[in-house]
Amino acid sequence: MKSLELLVERIILSSRWLLVVFYIGLVLALAVYAVSFAFKFLKVAKSVFELGEAEMILAMLGLIDAALVASLIVMVMISGYENFVSRFDEAEADAENEVSFLGKLDSGSLKIKVASSIVAISSIHLLQVFLNVEQYTDGRIMWLTLMHLAFVVSAVMLGFLEKLMSVTSKNDLKDKG
Repeated sequence: MKSLELLVERIILSSRWLLVVFYIGLVLALAVYAVSFAFKFLKVAKSVFELGEAEMILAMLGLIDAALVASLIVMVMISGYENFVSRFDEAEADAENEVSFLGKLDSGSLKIKVASSIVAISSIHLLQVFLNVEQYTDGRIMWLTLMHLAFVVSAVMLGFLEKLMSVTSKNDLKDKG
């Protein structure tokens, strides 16, 4: 019976390597998104003298939004791989290629960073809507604002819960020590 248990445990632990398929998919998605970003940038650069100030601001906000989404993808790939699949080999990583959050993001911290990034992306999108207010109905603006507020409340609640969990963990360690 013990050998069957060990086999099941090995299979379950080995299954984490299936996540690599998702992370490679995210790498490919990031590459496709980079191509999309390059085309957006070229479109903005080509019409730099034709766009008004408000249109240029909207275009720049779109580029910033794309950069935030790309950063979010990278953060999820690296920290997800490190948390759930395998640690990156720090001995081979040189100072130039080192990522500052490597090994420091647990799943709770990652959730907060992802939620914060979603709030930032939503904020930029909402600002774009407000700068183009004549193209939207009042009802649509209301719903977009409510969705943004839902993202903000969710991020705050995740932060609160993470803080609560860290205090609980510290108290548990004190009780055991």
